This record gives sequence, structure tokens and C-alpha cells, in this order.
Amino acid sequence: MNELTRLTPPAGGGVKEKKRVGRGQASGQGKTAGRGGKGQKARTGNMNFIGFEGGQMPIQRRLPKRGFSNPFRIEYALINVGDLESLGLTEVNLEKLLEAGAIKDAKDGLKVLGDGELTKAVSVKAHKFSASAKEKIEKAGGKADVILVQPKVTPQQRKAEEKKAAAAAKKA
Repeated sequence: MNELTRLTPPAGGGVKEKKRVGRGQASGQGKTAGRGGKGQKARTGNMNFIGFEGGQMPIQRRLPKRGFSNPFRIEYALINVGDLESLGLTEVNLEKLLEAGAIKDAKDGLKVLGDGELTKAVSVKAHKFSASAKEKIEKAGGKADVILVQPKVTPQQRKAEEKKAAAAAKKA
């Protein structure tokens, strides 16, 4: 098997030394140091980055920005009632579903949807249930327990709470 310590260049060369640009006549690059004649690319500090369009307003700045990504959005891992049937568990929660491989990512919580049929009694603990899922679980003789989700606190809410606490401390 190949090892990094045993690697050698191919026969006839293959290892090239880095050009030392702009180091004078003795560097082997001649008068212009491999930069050609005059022009923008011959100068130091040349604006040669991705997206540069020669001073014209770049496309990433010309195009309008659209949409909004809500940082406080709560996204649920989804599972259907029919999938609970095939798992063969009597008690179902987020951790057990992750263990069983029924869901890949816990996200912000678990939501049970009503697609499929349920014949056996299953006790389910989830953050949200669709109306049809709750109905099917209870119809089969199971329990649907809702876990309360703590809402994400915005910086504005946090600041308002701190102000209230400081005012209360000042009064006391």
C-alpha cells in the first residue's frame, strides 16, 4: 500500500518550485518578473478577486436582495402515524425515534402527522400533533402527550426583561 513517506515524483520531473515574483533580475524571471508588460495585472495590489468586474458595479451588488430568514423559526422533525405502526414500540418519544432511525435529526422538536393507519395502542410524547394524528392515536387506545416548547427569546425581549429586573432592583 502507498504511504505518504514513500511518494516520489514521476520520472522526468513533476516537482516545480514556486515562482518568486518581484525579486529582481537575479530571480530568473527577468525584468518584468513574469508579469508581462504594463497593465493592470502587472501592478501590485491588482484587483483580481472573484466577482471583480473592472470597477463596474459587480452583479452581486446590482441584484436586489429578497426574502427573509427568521432566526426564531421553530422547525419540527416529522413522523406519520403509519410509521409509528411499523416501528413496533409501545412508548414513543424523540429519543426513541432517533435510536430506531425513524428520524435523522431532532431539530427543535417532534411533530406527529396523521398519514397512515394505527391499529395498536401507542403512548406518544411529542411537541405537536396534527388533529387527525391525535384522533387516530386515541382511537387505537393510545395516549398523545404534548411536550411544551419553550419559545426562543429575541434580543429585544431579553433586553426588556433585563431593564425590568434593573428597575425592580433599583426600587427595592
